Amino acid sequence: MFGKKKSLYLRLLKYARPYKGRIGAALVCMVMASAFTVIAPWILKNIVDDVLISKNLFMLNLLALGLVLLYLLKNVAYYGQQYLMNWVGQRVVMDLRLELYDHMQRMSLRYIYGARVGELVSRITNDVVKLQEMVTTAVIDLVVQSLSFVGMLCFLIYLNWKLTAITFVILPIAAWVLDKASKKLRAVGHDIQSQLAALSSIAYEALSSIRIVRSFATEDEEYERFKNSNQAHFKALMRGTQVNAALSGIIEVILIGALSLILWFGGRIVVAGEMTPGELIAFLGYLALLVQPIRTFSRVVAKIQQGMASAERIFEVIDTKNEITPPKKPIVLSSVAGKVDYKGVCFAYQNEQWILKDIDISVYPGEKVAIVGPTGAGKSTLVDMIPRFYDPQKGGVFIDGVNVRNLELKSLRRQIGMVPQDPLLLKGSISYNIAYGFPGATLKSIKKAAEMAGIREFIESLPDGYDTEVGERGVTLSGGQRQRLAIARAIIRDPRILILDEATSSLDAVVEQEIQAALRKASEGRTSFVIAHRLATVKEADRILVLDKGTIVEEGTHDSLIKRGGLYARLCELQFGDGNGE
Repeated sequence: MFGKKKSLYLRLLKYARPYKGRIGAALVCMVMASAFTVIAPWILKNIVDDVLISKNLFMLNLLALGLVLLYLLKNVAYYGQQYLMNWVGQRVVMDLRLELYDHMQRMSLRYIYGARVGELVSRITNDVVKLQEMVTTAVIDLVVQSLSFVGMLCFLIYLNWKLTAITFVILPIAAWVLDKASKKLRAVGHDIQSQLAALSSIAYEALSSIRIVRSFATEDEEYERFKNSNQAHFKALMRGTQVNAALSGIIEVILIGALSLILWFGGRIVVAGEMTPGELIAFLGYLALLVQPIRTFSRVVAKIQQGMASAERIFEVIDTKNEITPPKKPIVLSSVAGKVDYKGVCFAYQNEQWILKDIDISVYPGEKVAIVGPTGAGKSTLVDMIPRFYDPQKGGVFIDGVNVRNLELKSLRRQIGMVPQDPLLLKGSISYNIAYGFPGATLKSIKKAAEMAGIREFIESLPDGYDTEVGERGVTLSGGQRQRLAIARAIIRDPRILILDEATSSLDAVVEQEIQAALRKASEGRTSFVIAHRLATVKEADRILVLDKGTIVEEGTHDSLIKRGGLYARLCELQFGDGNGE
């Protein structure tokens, strides 16, 4: 366990290394602030012994002025330490958050879909905030209070070693309490963050699926789910509060008991003439100030334990190996002819539970291939291997004879235009969404793509035209309009390979025919993959692949497959009531 914590500390220090100059300046400020704090009780000793007893007014003026100057300098140093360490802490957290977000974006779809999105978002937000609190306030308190603690102990020993010895008897008890509580605090901190992540995830899921929630009238059920999770988070917070409060209270009782004991012994020593009244007051002042570092340590321990629990959760994601690894010597695609080959492809989401088995396909440039089959046959998974959303466990996918594993991902994906089954749009204007991923797009090319997708007339009828905001996830547009914008987004890049995953599923029959005509023109000279449940959309394909239980069971044109009377003919009969697909 210690080795694991040590490695986490060292790993966090790596992120702070670029800012060592500011950290050094902050440490100087911390030393100064601690030194000025330690000197204050010594001035009180001189006021009692050299002013009140000796009745020295000059010394009174001097010490009073010195006390004001001392606290002025202390607060200047305090400002410096706070600003510099918070700057470093925020930069470290910003760097870590960027790395975490970048890593999440590059993870395989299997990992993203296998996790709860709200849980992943919580790692970027809540966990990083807890880590930031540890890096800034906890580190400052730890350094400053540690220096003050050591300085005060030195003065205590100098003033009277006998009284200090009593203090040293009490300190191990407080240290033992801290050690026992730290283990509990770590577990409580991890539980708090986990419950908060679950709460965020439930809220995210419900709000992102608000249409489904309302259509099924499940607001009350979602409220109960959120309420239960909120209650669990509340209980976790209260457990943390209990542990924190108990820890602070126990330490304070121990220290007050020690203070009373020291006051009793100190009074006897002063009466015996072994100590001046000023020295006893200074000793008690240092002892009173000593309470603050120890109480701060209990708070710092809580923050560090929560921060380390968050660090574990953050690095757990960062350390998750990306299944889609870039090649060591990537081949950059400047252009492609568009030939796609599947050679002995096998794929499984879980070990040996094959979604695709021994797929061998050759698709030639300019060929339009339709992939049909029952739900769950593996159609989308099959085409998702072309842009390397997934890699097969066996076999390989080749473009123009080159394994996609050897290609640079960006250049590979620039050659592919995709219209997904769920055409999500991003918050922004219509022109931004059409030109997404193609920053060099001109308004002319945006309009051309919109025209090919059959949506230009609609866009230009809007008051703001191409500058119209579509709303988050495109909620201000109809399903058909979102689908056509997604088609325009795929067309504008002039890709050599088109992947249309139910690209016309949200369109009515008239608009669908218009889009099909536009897509026929757009796909000329390009390799096209069309996935469809509505078999009327695939009749004109050059070739139809029928996928069932992970294997290609039929292959041919619409007419030849109908004559064969196999699975494709049965699917047509189920959809259209006859065996001709009419």
